[in-house]
Amino acid sequence: MPHPSAWSRRAFLTATATAAGAAALGAAAPAASARRPAAAAFDDAFAVLRRRWADLVLGTGYDPAAEPYARALRETGALAGRFAAAMRPAATSLWPDQPFDPPAGITRSYTRLHTMAEAYAQPGTGLTGDTVLADTVLTGLDHLEAAVYHAGAERYGNWWEWQIGSPQQLLDTLAVLDTHLPGGPLPDDDRARHLAAVDHFVPDAMLGAYTGTSTGANRVDLCRVVALRGVLGRAPAKIALARDALSPVFPYVTRGDGLYADGSFVQHTAVAYSGTYGYVLLDGIGRLLALLGGSEWAVTDPARRTVLDSVTHAYAPLLHDGLMMDMVSGRAVSRGALLTDDRRVPRSDHYHGHALLAAVTLLAESAEETDRERWHALVKGHIARDRVLPVRTDRQYPVADLARLAAVADGPAVPAPEPAGHRLFPAMDRAVHRRPGWTAGLAMASDRIAHYENGNGENPRGWHTGAGMLSWWAGEGGGGQYTDAFWPTVDPYRMPGTTVSTKRLADNEGGAFGAPRPDVRWVGGTTDGHYAAVGQHLRGLGSTLTARKSWFFLDDTVVCLGAGITAEDGVPVETIVDNRALGTAADAALTVDGHPQPTTPGAVCTFPDARWAHLAGHGGYVFPGGLPGGAALHTLREDRTGSWHSINTGSDATPLTRRYLTLWHDHGTDPDGARYRYLLMPGATPRAVAARAADHRWLTVLAHTAAQQAVTAGPLGLTAANFFAPGTAGPLTADGPVSLLVRRTGPRTATLHAAAPERTGDPVEIVWDRPVAAVPHHDPGIAVLATGRTLRLRLTPGTVCATHAATLTLR
Repeated sequence: MPHPSAWSRRAFLTATATAAGAAALGAAAPAASARRPAAAAFDDAFAVLRRRWADLVLGTGYDPAAEPYARALRETGALAGRFAAAMRPAATSLWPDQPFDPPAGITRSYTRLHTMAEAYAQPGTGLTGDTVLADTVLTGLDHLEAAVYHAGAERYGNWWEWQIGSPQQLLDTLAVLDTHLPGGPLPDDDRARHLAAVDHFVPDAMLGAYTGTSTGANRVDLCRVVALRGVLGRAPAKIALARDALSPVFPYVTRGDGLYADGSFVQHTAVAYSGTYGYVLLDGIGRLLALLGGSEWAVTDPARRTVLDSVTHAYAPLLHDGLMMDMVSGRAVSRGALLTDDRRVPRSDHYHGHALLAAVTLLAESAEETDRERWHALVKGHIARDRVLPVRTDRQYPVADLARLAAVADGPAVPAPEPAGHRLFPAMDRAVHRRPGWTAGLAMASDRIAHYENGNGENPRGWHTGAGMLSWWAGEGGGGQYTDAFWPTVDPYRMPGTTVSTKRLADNEGGAFGAPRPDVRWVGGTTDGHYAAVGQHLRGLGSTLTARKSWFFLDDTVVCLGAGITAEDGVPVETIVDNRALGTAADAALTVDGHPQPTTPGAVCTFPDARWAHLAGHGGYVFPGGLPGGAALHTLREDRTGSWHSINTGSDATPLTRRYLTLWHDHGTDPDGARYRYLLMPGATPRAVAARAADHRWLTVLAHTAAQQAVTAGPLGLTAANFFAPGTAGPLTADGPVSLLVRRTGPRTATLHAAAPERTGDPVEIVWDRPVAAVPHHDPGIAVLATGRTLRLRLTPGTVCATHAATLTLR
């Protein structure tokens, strides 16, 4: 029960506390005392904004007796009761299990008080209107202010806790209490002390220069803090400052943190972060637009259009059936169910995807009708398709989000399907390919984007994420491939699609927060929106490994080539064809060249000259011949055990065991110029895979060296090439590094798409040895040098790896 001495500092409420209310908290009601005079009633614009914020937090328009609201409200009440009963104010803590050092304990304490305030203000919690609970919240706020979070206190530990985490929870709690306490808002002097603490830790200067920790999603969070502080403190200058400080977030950036014109989102300077910081940015902007809309402080900067456009341009391509691809979630992939998460909600790609859907739904409330209709269709489509974790009952959501999402799901919008096509995100070294029935995501690294992100005890073994990790989803239930404890149990040296030295690495190898960046420039590719040629100059993390890798994304296939694989680490080098988490289908049949393989865990199997393989429920692989020394395939079905704690010090240490099937090529110890080639066919049947392996005309490999890698898919009328160095590949010649895609679109028409992944801006001359009558259309970055028996073009590419297109008339 609440510690009796806690109540000596505040007895805010009159003696209206009922015996039932006291029993609900397991404590006697505190001694009554007269409430000090409150400030004049907030019956002006500030009161409107305060109530609007409380409604955003608490939710409106739902039936508290209906599910899933009733369950969520009961859970909030149960948590609040436990928190109130366990509260023990002391010099170094408010709860014994949440000491103030590290400062995360301060944020968690404010979070618990906020949960208690929700239980007091919301219907159906079992503690609704309980004055004892409200007084306990006020006592807790006072204790935190007196003990640790006050004007003049010195900050220690992680800056985020002091400037974002704690003030957000504190201000949300104050807004709820000011709106719902029966006697009106808190007295001015009490509120002033809390607001002075916020001013101390989040001074106006934090919203000055757009640099350091005040960029991207962090800037939006800081603006949220200052805006609400202005509302609660009746300080119009603070609200205006927060509104104006949003403006640097809106324009596209060309380096560092923020949104890029190509749809990339980067945080921590060099981390692809659409999946977590990205939705924090959308959620924060959505809340501020909803708070300030229609007021004299409304956000009117026309540049906000870039953020609104980002919903479909930057975020939607990274969603798949309700999940957000892990390749854009940084170190958050390691979080699982955090020990400090009082609601104990498992975190996964679907968790992050659902958080983004909630942010889009919130943003839609302030959007124009055309945007709102499009976003509702997007959200409703993912709600309908997510069969791994139902969106509408996700336990991460507070009632407010549940109500907003239900309104969309039950509304008139027609669910939008998954779009087909290819999206390149050059600024964050990512690519997404969608075809009917399957989706793939590719993660790479360069001197701009880190191999992986670690920090604060999180994700210490994500080393090889950027070494060409190719994630893919296919078939019924494929949306759970990386959801069920994938990251703590997968072999971190065998991430699917990667080429790696097996040299053992230290935890946090290369440094934290985006520091491990390879000294390479050629990473990226080109696309016509349907097909794509993507490549990577790979340098291994903490090893001597170098290689050139290419992926040619086609209709039912990803053609994977690698060459120039060289290392001197004294250990084997491997290319991981795939590493599938088998989940509930742990006995999924693997067939190699038509021969079923054992389904029980066992030793490595080696197939010296495998031509094709198929994994039931997933898809298939084709291994074209012609490689010096053969293309031996190795397979291993194994049970792997790990824990979330092993990759995140703040997570659960419970051992978890999952079964995997790994397929790989072993390039031997210290290879010199090794190479590989294979075709990935997601969702394909065994018959389709066998037929592709037998069809020697469907695909021709034109070049397969460290300098050039190129293919022709005759039935598709497609030729695709990556020139890592000047040279010739089949009918294509380039005098500099370039990625090319040439596609026949009719009997006498074709298109050519080109990009320069090194981003130097140097011009590249391109020759297509094919009669071309004319070039009726071309982008400004392309100059036509000659047509006739051959086509000669000059690409002047700029420095952002943009794709440049030309339409060709053939002779």
